[in-house]
Amino acid sequence: MFELLKRMNRQEVILLLLCAGMVVCQVGFTLQMPVYMEIITELVQSGSTDPTIVTQNGIYMVLCAFAAAASAIAAHYFSVQMASRFSRDLRRDIFYQIESYSLAEIDDFSTASLITRSTNDVTQVQNCLARGLRHTLMAPIYAIWALSRITGHYAIWTQLTFIGILVMCCMIVFLVRYAHPRLRRRQEYTDNLSRVLRENLTGIYVIRANNAEKLQEEKFEKENTVLTVNERKAHHGMGLMRPTIQLTSNLLAAGIYVSGAYLIQQAGAAEQLTIFSEMIAFTSYTANLIQSFMNMNIALNMYPRAAVSSERILEVLSRQSTIKDPARPVSPEPLGTLAFQHVSFTYPGTHQEVLKDVSFAVEKGKTLGIIGSTGSGKTTLMNLIPRLYDVSGGTVLVDGVDVRAMSQQDLRSRIGYASQQAVLLSGTVDYNVQYGPSKQPLSTKEALDIAQASEFVDSMPGGQQAEVARGGANLSGGQKQRLSIARAVRRHPEFYLFDDTFSALDYKTDRALRTALRKQTAGVTTILVSQRIETIRDADEILVLDQGQIAGRGSHAELLRSCPVYREIARTQLPEEEVSGDGEGSL
Repeated sequence: MFELLKRMNRQEVILLLLCAGMVVCQVGFTLQMPVYMEIITELVQSGSTDPTIVTQNGIYMVLCAFAAAASAIAAHYFSVQMASRFSRDLRRDIFYQIESYSLAEIDDFSTASLITRSTNDVTQVQNCLARGLRHTLMAPIYAIWALSRITGHYAIWTQLTFIGILVMCCMIVFLVRYAHPRLRRRQEYTDNLSRVLRENLTGIYVIRANNAEKLQEEKFEKENTVLTVNERKAHHGMGLMRPTIQLTSNLLAAGIYVSGAYLIQQAGAAEQLTIFSEMIAFTSYTANLIQSFMNMNIALNMYPRAAVSSERILEVLSRQSTIKDPARPVSPEPLGTLAFQHVSFTYPGTHQEVLKDVSFAVEKGKTLGIIGSTGSGKTTLMNLIPRLYDVSGGTVLVDGVDVRAMSQQDLRSRIGYASQQAVLLSGTVDYNVQYGPSKQPLSTKEALDIAQASEFVDSMPGGQQAEVARGGANLSGGQKQRLSIARAVRRHPEFYLFDDTFSALDYKTDRALRTALRKQTAGVTTILVSQRIETIRDADEILVLDQGQIAGRGSHAELLRSCPVYREIARTQLPEEEVSGDGEGSL
């Protein structure tokens, strides 16, 4: 928590100091009131006939009460201002840090956990700063100030007070040992519950199609029960704090009054009035001392969760991306060439190589088709080109330069990328197609025409200004893919990367789209991944991947003759006479 607070800027530190100053004022004015109370009590009991002094001290008490209230309001205002500003900056820093992550870091944290850390964890820290910090400052000030006033009175009262403090300290030790570990585990269990809930919401179609609602309910119930049991045990322990403090306060007050009555009885007439007035003031001081422990109880309830949240936030802020720009990035001339030289890749946290010694080269304006069975490494290979991951071994060259020697922004500005899953953002069609900067962008209309998307976009209410629901929920799979392709085409890049982006298209649309692309992509290097031979058969060269290795390369006809893996794929998609013939047939 304190490590996180070091990130406060100057304005937030000033607000914190102002809050602390107002807390000191609040405590000072509050503890001054018993002094006037003692004077008034002594004057009244002595039968003073001068009402001016009594009234004057009464006015002082009222002024102290108003001053304490004003200080409390000011302290609350400054603490809320400081907490809200700090949480705003914290959310911004977390978001920017996540934006800098490679896919390796995102996979390591998990999407659900990063969302929880950016929202719920920041909220816990904000609440602790807005309320808990004020009470944390108030508790020791109250305790020290009240004790300094108490120790000057009768010894038996001081002894009773210290016994009460000892009881409350023992209670705090119990909470720290029993309840706090459970409160610290709360965020871990909340993460697990969020993960199950997110799976349920994102996979609702699959769940319902497989009648798996009962299974999901059981998974949710399991995680929910773990969280509930942990919360119940933690709060059972925390629930003892307030009754214990109240009981200690009442017993302490009773002890002071009983011992005070005894002292008054034993004292002479001249001392009885002094003892009585001091007992009234002492009771007020002990009440304020107990209040400091009540404030500490509030802070203790909030601190464990905020401390865990702070640790989780710092994990995000301190984790550096494994993919960084070089100190002196190289920006090569746009040659349109791509090459893999003995590339190997292993996902972080695993030991199995997904790609093994992959080497190939693509010349400017050529089209490379990549095909292979599920899990053969096609998407992984595509992710290495824009440096979404870094190679474990070997080199990826773009325009003759190692991608690790280029800035990420420069590298990705040369690429028009359409991913395997068509990701659309909330907004209009135009917003999605024009998403991201580009040096020589095409118009939305031109990009939609090439992607064969103009027909269905024009039929939508508003055309290019039609709203796209979150995740493209109001579009079919093929429509989402065409908008994703239009977004890549609009950039008018040096390279096109299409990662199985045609899978949801019918054959007619697929063929029309590829024909339009060939006209548009003249002089543009294209890497085309597909599970369908029809999509990649016209490529200048086809690469066949099998278990992370190149099993064959060449044209469609050459691979039908020389590559067993390609022939096996072809037998599931092409007429037998074409597979067993010369390979020149056509669908």
